[in-house]
Amino acid sequence: MIISSWNVNSVRVRLNHIIQYLKKNKPNFLLLQEIKTESKNFPFSEIKQIGYDSEVNGQKSYNGVAIIYNKKISNINLNVINDEQKQSRTIAVDVNYKNQLIKIISVYVPNGNPVDTDKYQYKLKWLKSFETFLINQSKLKNKLIIGGDFNIIPNEEDVYNPEDWENDALFRIEIRKIFRKILNEGYEDSFRLVNKEPNNYTFWDYQQRSFDKNKGLRIDHFLLSKNISHLIKDVTIDKFLRTLERPSDHVPIRLILN
Repeated sequence: MIISSWNVNSVRVRLNHIIQYLKKNKPNFLLLQEIKTESKNFPFSEIKQIGYDSEVNGQKSYNGVAIIYNKKISNINLNVINDEQKQSRTIAVDVNYKNQLIKIISVYVPNGNPVDTDKYQYKLKWLKSFETFLINQSKLKNKLIIGGDFNIIPNEEDVYNPEDWENDALFRIEIRKIFRKILNEGYEDSFRLVNKEPNNYTFWDYQQRSFDKNKGLRIDHFLLSKNISHLIKDVTIDKFLRTLERPSDHVPIRLILN
């Protein structure tokens, strides 16, 4: 089974890229973030034409998440956590894989910048709620795959020039500690299970030729509950999409299960 996750930075602008990706890589699930459209305006029919269905938690102009899929699913959930601002940042479905019930979640964590504003406090509260949810799921021994834009740089090897990011909401130590606590409570950073090398990024700013110079960040992740981490065959960052015309500033991360 193949599951990809991608912050597309507008599903309408990037629709041709999404279709190209689905045809080329043939994931069973494609988790999208920052679709920037209401659910009613999502391109359901265009996606359906190439053999995929879609579940969407949209929002006008910004945020928004979706799951595109070609497997049988159940238990669609648009409210994975209690978001006090009611922003569209999570969507979950269940799938039966190898006779195991696995919950797949697409997540778009708040950015949190600037750190001296309410945006940062919102990010902290949001992450705490998400952490509580994941810890409870771990205690119940449920099987989870969480893919998305976490807006968290886990470690220094995950960012170009880490000293420039010390007081950024993506790299602040208290944010990284929450990420580590989630891992310690029963989850794996899947990419780091298969690739220990630095300078592997999923995001490059549009400015200053950041992609050409590989001045990037690894902020898009797949977390797996440890009780299914043995299913991981490979995790790949699909950088080719960043070379297309009018690309997203993120590229997909692709999880391949045995």
